[in-house]
Amino acid sequence: MPFGFLKRRKDRAAPAPAPAPVQGDAGPRVRGVAFEALTEDWRLRGRMDIDGRMSDALNKREAIAIRDVEWGPPDGSAPLDPAPGLRSVDPYDLILVVAGEESLPPLTDAEQNAHKVHKVTYDVALEAPPFRVVGTVHLYPGSEPERLMDRATEMFVAVTDAVASLGDVEVTGQDQDVILVNRFYLRGVTQVDRRTGERHPRLPGAPLGGVSWQDRS
Repeated sequence: MPFGFLKRRKDRAAPAPAPAPVQGDAGPRVRGVAFEALTEDWRLRGRMDIDGRMSDALNKREAIAIRDVEWGPPDGSAPLDPAPGLRSVDPYDLILVVAGEESLPPLTDAEQNAHKVHKVTYDVALEAPPFRVVGTVHLYPGSEPERLMDRATEMFVAVTDAVASLGDVEVTGQDQDVILVNRFYLRGVTQVDRRTGERHPRLPGAPLGGVSWQDRS
C-alpha cells in the first residue's frame, strides 16, 4: 500500500481478545457506519465497524475495522477506486474524518442530560496541513479555541457546519454535518468570520486610554 497504514502498530503488543459475552449479554452493538476520511495523500470512503459514536471510536486510538473501502486523491481530481485490501485503519493516520448524522446513535437519558451542559460556540479556522477547516467548535466555558493546540485526552475535535479545503480546492461538501479534526496535526487555530474564513477586522479608531484587548493580542 502506498501509505503506512498500521505501521505505528507494529511495535505495539497484540491486543487481548475480547471476552466472550455472558449468557443474556447481546455484546457490543457494532454498526457499519459510513465515513469519509482524508490523509495527506489520500481520500478514503467506506464503512467503519464501530460500537457507539464515531468520535468515541477514533479517540480510543486503536485500529478500527473498515470495509467496502474506496480510495483516491484527496482533492477529488480522480474517481475513487476499490481498495478491498484495506481492512482496518489507525486513527493516527487520519487528518480529517467527515461524520454525518448516521454516525450518532440514539442518546440515552444520561447522555441527553450531559449534553444539556451549556457550551460556548466559536467560529474558527483550523490549520491541519495540508488542509484548512473553517467551521464552529463548541467548548466548555473558560476554554479558548487556542487551547485546542494543547495535547489532551480527546484526539479528535468536532467542527460543525464545516468546510475543508486543500489550497484553493474545497475537499468536502458545503456545510458538512461534522468534520472531526485530528489535533495531532493542528498547526494553527484562528477565530474567524465563518462567512469569509478570515480574521475579524479591527474596529476603526483609537483606544480611549489604558490597555485594550487589542494591545494584549
